[in-house]
Amino acid sequence: MSKLRVWWIPQLGMDGKPFVREVENVKEGWKLINILADYDLYQLDNRIKPDYSNAGGLEYLDDDGEWCEWQDSNGDSLDEIERWLDGDDTMSDYFDEHGVNGQV
Repeated sequence: MSKLRVWWIPQLGMDGKPFVREVENVKEGWKLINILADYDLYQLDNRIKPDYSNAGGLEYLDDDGEWCEWQDSNGDSLDEIERWLDGDDTMSDYFDEHGVNGQV
């Protein structure tokens, strides 16, 4: 299995490097991305920061040692998958149904 990591920019246009954290599997990466997004929203709601424009994603290390955006076997990113889930479906349901158990 390739290495996976989450990258996160809490404020687009900021100076410096994105926050990066390796994760064990795709589910863990998806969970961390959502925690970071929720934390940014919490800071906005509680007037810790006046506004924000964030971005993030999940990457895997390819055979050439380059970090690439993760996609499932259909070529869909986590954002794309989440966008077309039906009302009662969750990302966990998707992971279970499509065999996404952390493998790249």
